[in-house]
Amino acid sequence: MGVDEKIRASGEQVRDTLPTINPDVEKSQPPKPSLHPAFYVSIWISLSSSVILFNKWILSTLGFEYPVILTTFHLVFATIMTQLLARYTTLLDGRKTVKMTGRVYLRAIVPIGFFFSLSLICGNLTYLYLSVAFIQMLKATTPVFVLFSSWALGVSQPNLKVFLNVSVIVVGVVIASIGEIKFVWIGFIYQIFGIAFEALRLTMVQRLLSSAEFKMDPLVSLYYFAPVCAAMNFVVALFWELPKLSMQEVYDVGFMTFLLNGLCAFALNVSVVFLIGKTSSLVLTLCGVLKDVLLVVASMIIWGTQVTGLQFFGYSIALGGMVYYKLGYEAIKGYAGEAGRQWADFGNRRPILRRISIMLFTVMTIFVLLGGLAPTYAPGMDPTEYLNEAKNKIGIARL
Repeated sequence: MGVDEKIRASGEQVRDTLPTINPDVEKSQPPKPSLHPAFYVSIWISLSSSVILFNKWILSTLGFEYPVILTTFHLVFATIMTQLLARYTTLLDGRKTVKMTGRVYLRAIVPIGFFFSLSLICGNLTYLYLSVAFIQMLKATTPVFVLFSSWALGVSQPNLKVFLNVSVIVVGVVIASIGEIKFVWIGFIYQIFGIAFEALRLTMVQRLLSSAEFKMDPLVSLYYFAPVCAAMNFVVALFWELPKLSMQEVYDVGFMTFLLNGLCAFALNVSVVFLIGKTSSLVLTLCGVLKDVLLVVASMIIWGTQVTGLQFFGYSIALGGMVYYKLGYEAIKGYAGEAGRQWADFGNRRPILRRISIMLFTVMTIFVLLGGLAPTYAPGMDPTEYLNEAKNKIGIARL
């Protein structure tokens, strides 16, 4: 037997003795269940909206006028939860690839945490003065501030075309601000500073993450930033709000309410991780726009916030400018064409559902417009006087 024949024989013998996989068994295994991306989108929108409405309810409706203390509680809660997740789950295993040293922490994490802390403080202070609807309109300027801060810190180079694009957002927000009925300067200033601090934070994070060794998902970022932000906020609260706080005010809100509020805020950070993993940047952009619109509508329904037609007009311009800035004309054109084809296909497959969807959208649009364009004299009317006159006529005691 030749050498080649021996090798072939040996190879055939080895192949015969190796374990093989039964293809029938492989085919019989059911595919792993996977949730639709719409599930993660709906969870993120629900949690993001809930956190904003929850904070507004505690700070404004319940009268707990200590936003720095509330923010500190959120960060302490996040610090505890991330430590537990790092110890008992795999959600924070991404931190093992981050080359974090004491020097990096002091030179990068602490400054970013400083601006993060300031943005949270200013953002929550705004809830004491402005409506949720107007706050969301002002937040549309975030891309503008991020662009300017990236130019200032040298992350990107100034560009006239980009500047003209973001100018549309500014014009829209200015129009919306002019149409605001209950405009409060101090609240407006707090919100602008909060957006500016957030823009600086995002730009510094972008610069930090430009290196592959510092790639972090939102939950890992929270793991590093939450402790330093909690410490900074506590120092501010210690001199600013804690001397005025009474335990009765804490009891009035309730420990369970605070716990649910902190849990909701932390669940939002967890949902962001899954949303980023299951969707794209386009979905995140469009979800953010949808969330802002829903919050404006929710503010009108829950707190009876009056939104004028001028505000709707300005806010529409700002949202359109923001989407155009983030996606670009060609991308918007392509997605619009695809959306039109999908909508036509949906109409062919589900004509009744399509008609119902159109009707619901029309009713909601009419409701929003009537709520925003309603005359302002109605809220000023006091029916007590008329009720007292009627009760006097029938001999019932006055209110």
